[in-house]
Amino acid sequence: MINNNRIKQVICGLLLTLGCITASAQPNSKLCLRVGLIADPQYANKDDHGLRLYRNSLEKANEAVATLNKQNVNLTMVVGDLVDQGTKDLKPILTNLAKLDSASYNLLGNHDFVEVTDKRNLYQAFNMPAPYYTVDKNNWKFILLNTNELSNYAAEEGSSEFTAWENLRDSLKSAGRKNAAPWNGGIGAVQIQWLKNQLNEAQQTGQKVIIFTHHPLLPENGLETLNNREILSIIQQYPNVKAVISGHHHEGNFAVFEGVPLITLEGMVETKENAFGVMDIYEDYIEIKGYGRLKNRELKF
Repeated sequence: MINNNRIKQVICGLLLTLGCITASAQPNSKLCLRVGLIADPQYANKDDHGLRLYRNSLEKANEAVATLNKQNVNLTMVVGDLVDQGTKDLKPILTNLAKLDSASYNLLGNHDFVEVTDKRNLYQAFNMPAPYYTVDKNNWKFILLNTNELSNYAAEEGSSEFTAWENLRDSLKSAGRKNAAPWNGGIGAVQIQWLKNQLNEAQQTGQKVIIFTHHPLLPENGLETLNNREILSIIQQYPNVKAVISGHHHEGNFAVFEGVPLITLEGMVETKENAFGVMDIYEDYIEIKGYGRLKNRELKF
């Protein structure tokens, strides 16, 4: 027997891959993309610690994948901390995410570097094309930053990145900032210039932009990117940046900077429920449907 609902889902997915379609709920707006969102699975084959239910992340990831496939997402963004203690537990979580019907794109988080020796090439183990990169889809540019670049855990001692991290850490401490903590990181000068180049290119070609990071840029609660203010000063120059989506702070959070919403996704590991979402991107707003404890949001441009 033919499943009419499944046929409708497939047709909807095909239309989304071809471009924007009219959304039935918003007849005057266009649905351009459907994106899966996952933050901080932090899987590990070890006992729970408080509400961090490490082993349960495999089952949660399976549930998320099944739902995202049913929702015919065009792609999925995983914003870091796939594992709790580096690559020794990486294979099972990557195997589960590989069941997605569409492409998934990973970022590294601070926990992904634990006990890793080859830090410069760690991104390859996570099936990433580079430590930071872009994804272009349907006139949207997704910019995935590496906010671990300047940090105690990711930069090799004696490298220019390590020196830059030490200088940044010292200046933050002198200023009384709370984010000069060993689990936070920042981005270096080369990556800053690369970000500017990507934003300039997107502006010239008429692309709208969403930036993804592991460490949030706001609010300033001690968990934000080390040089968040430098990054924000760049973002405010580009009105085509429509949102910033991050992880790291498992409770989730939200802020607005110069009209740009900054969303911190609730972490999958630290809940008895699940936590993942589906983001529908329209021409003039974003709608996030949360599953488990991940919050629903509607954000107009």
